[in-house]
Amino acid sequence: MKVLVIGGGAREHALCRSLSLDPDVTALHCAPGNAGIAEVAELHAVDALDGAAVAELAASLRADLVVVGPEAPLVAGVADAVRERGIPAFGPSAQAAQLEGSKAFAKDVMAAAGVPTARAYVCTTPAEIDEALDAFGAPYVVKDDGLAAGKGVVVTSDLAVAREHALACERVVIEEFLDGPEVSLFAITDGETVLPLSPAQDFKRALDGDEGPNTGGMGAYSPLPWADPKLVDEVMETVLRPTVDELRRRGTPFSGLLYAGLAITSRGVRVIEFNARFGDPETQVVLARLKTPLASVLLNASTGNLAAEPPLRWSDGAAVTVVIASHNYPGTPRTGDVIEGLPEASGAGASEKAPKAYVLHAGTALDADGRVVSAGGRVLSVTATGADLATARGRAYELVSRIRLDGSHHRTDIAAKAASA
Repeated sequence: MKVLVIGGGAREHALCRSLSLDPDVTALHCAPGNAGIAEVAELHAVDALDGAAVAELAASLRADLVVVGPEAPLVAGVADAVRERGIPAFGPSAQAAQLEGSKAFAKDVMAAAGVPTARAYVCTTPAEIDEALDAFGAPYVVKDDGLAAGKGVVVTSDLAVAREHALACERVVIEEFLDGPEVSLFAITDGETVLPLSPAQDFKRALDGDEGPNTGGMGAYSPLPWADPKLVDEVMETVLRPTVDELRRRGTPFSGLLYAGLAITSRGVRVIEFNARFGDPETQVVLARLKTPLASVLLNASTGNLAAEPPLRWSDGAAVTVVIASHNYPGTPRTGDVIEGLPEASGAGASEKAPKAYVLHAGTALDADGRVVSAGGRVLSVTATGADLATARGRAYELVSRIRLDGSHHRTDIAAKAASA
């Protein structure tokens, strides 16, 4: 099978890594990719938002499967353009991707499907904003209706900050605050069959102790030793299947990766948000534990044959990812800094078929001298596996300690609480 992955972050590096280990994959391509992905896939220059260009590239490579990683190309209809050329694409249509592209659309789908979620108001005027903020009170949850690269949500007890963020959005969703721990649950679907993956938890705040501004995610771990063993079954019955069924009923079937961001509240499971693609950094830990070869699962989802897929197989151990971010992230990040320690880091456990700790590149590039430099806010996802969370966590942080990036920062408490429980 020849596979083309679209995107250039750590999520795509995790996907490419898993696909490169799949014996069914005879050729692996990525566009545009990054410095780390170049080690496992052939890179191609392409505008990931240009459906025609992506489809043309896939056709020229004679790809058997195209995997669209990021949300923006999905909302732009890139998967549709690939399918129109007769090539299977893993990723929802532009219409179905509105589940992530518009939070108001997602709320409407959830209401029709009876999916439990936070009460919310969709606002377009200052008067509506003030009324909604007053109705819910602090802490305020204010979400840009559209895509905002993980930075469109503000949770604050400061009314002025909440109002400022709301007014900066063309259309905004203001909703009640949901208490309790958060869980990310991915499901692969062909529009009918729904195949859940293993739950994960990510860390959105920039600083230890869940302090600081929201980011795209500073780390993650899987599995969740504290979660109810029945959680996946419950979410399948109350959230994932009803949502997939409702989108099919509307004539916009969802095929690809459905990501449910959940809050385990005192009143039960509630959906915080839906995403239409693999999450970052949760993908890094979920795929690290997946033993089933990935390519056939994604292809079966893309061709409506997921019902034929046998149950997924998982390792009994745990996985932890720690994100190394560039100076000033999540503000305007500094780029172009040389990353040192990567040759040793990349080689950690290289004598083993499956290293226990490795580096996935997110925002990296090669400079004129061939050195790996920072090229974004989140630069690296240092990922490790182990028999338990404590072991995986120790391996991840040991590898982090060997990497040097001037001005960088990372959280030191990823999975700490769960590992000590």
